[in-house]
Formats: sequence, C-alpha cells, structure tokens
Amino acid sequence: MVVGAVVFDLDGVIVDSEPVWEEVRRAYVATHGGTWQADTQRRLMGMSTREWAHYLSDELGVRRTAEQVATEVVEEMTRRYAARVPVIDGADEVVRRLAGRWPLGLASSSPTRLIAAALAATGLTGAFRSTLSTEETERGKPAPDVYLTVARHLGVEPARCVAVEDSSNGVRSAAAAGMTVVAVPHGSYPLGPDAERLAATVLGSVGELTPEVVDRLG
Repeated sequence: MVVGAVVFDLDGVIVDSEPVWEEVRRAYVATHGGTWQADTQRRLMGMSTREWAHYLSDELGVRRTAEQVATEVVEEMTRRYAARVPVIDGADEVVRRLAGRWPLGLASSSPTRLIAAALAATGLTGAFRSTLSTEETERGKPAPDVYLTVARHLGVEPARCVAVEDSSNGVRSAAAAGMTVVAVPHGSYPLGPDAERLAATVLGSVGELTPEVVDRLG
C-alpha cells in the first residue's frame, strides 16, 4: 500500500481542546440540573454536536432542549477560542511537514465554526484540501461517516489513507473506514484496549509523527 493521503482529527491532535470541552460541558451540566457521570467525557469524545447535545439533555438530565444545549455550549466554546486557541506544541509544524508530501484532510467532531477558528489561529487553513465536521454527516464517531466522506473529497481510497487520532471513538471511526490509524492518545484520556489494538502505531506525542513514520505504515 502506498499512502495517498493523511487525515487528521482536530481536537486532541492539533488543538488541546478536550480539557476545555470537558470543563465547559461539565459546568453546563451542573448549572442546568444534570448529573455528570464518571464515563461521560469518554462517551462524548467523537460525538457530533447533535449527538452530544441530545446526550446531555436526554441522558444526563439537563433541563434544556438539545437545541438549546448545542447553541449555548458552542457559544461558550467560541468565547473561549476567541480568548485563546490551545494549540498543541509542534502540531502546526507536523501538519505543514506532511502537507509537503501528501494531500491532507481534516475529520473533526467540532462544529464547523470552531474548526475554522482553530485553523485560522494556527495558520493551517490552507494546509488541508478537505475539512469536514460531523455536523455535516449522518453519524458522528465511532461511525466511519466523516472519514469516508473526507477520503471521497480527497479522491483517495480509504485503504490508502493514514488517519491521526487521539480518542478511542476516533480510532474506531477511522479503522471502521478502512484507514491505517496512528494513535496519539491524550495523557488524561487513555485509549480503550480495543481501540489501542486497532491502531497501527501509538505515539507519545504528535511531534513524533514524521514523514518517515507515515512511509513505514505504507
């Protein structure tokens, strides 16, 4: 297999936003009468906006409609991003280095406007030939929809794509699409055992992702 494209996740790979999402949604749940569970963050990682909004409203007991949940949480995340986008050290350099060798895609669970804000803040908007939010697909991760759609937009078979993910649901999504997966798990959110087995390689940081690593996976 010759690698034809590399597809990145955003949250946890390029932007260290998972702790911000957890802080914002945890506070929102508490404010609106819900109950945050021990496994809530793990479940939410990878869900589309529609899915996690319904989860907070229907499963955690938040006294707001799913539509209100989505609007209000994303507004708070937008406010946080306006103050500071938490870019992972070296992630922008990795993206630019790989963009010199392969067409790049972005398959993210973030809302489209937060993707745009993050890429603008990192100067990476032009590095990706295709960017897609799970807002625009029928199902979020771990379903393969977002990865399959990005591969189609890039014109590359999924089997010739390398995906870069941090979360268990993200790894499951990319693997279900038939991609070779590089996992870069967040220290606070380790991979589930099944997701770790699905990854072709597990890196300690995104800075370890070099063109040579991608070539070896091919």
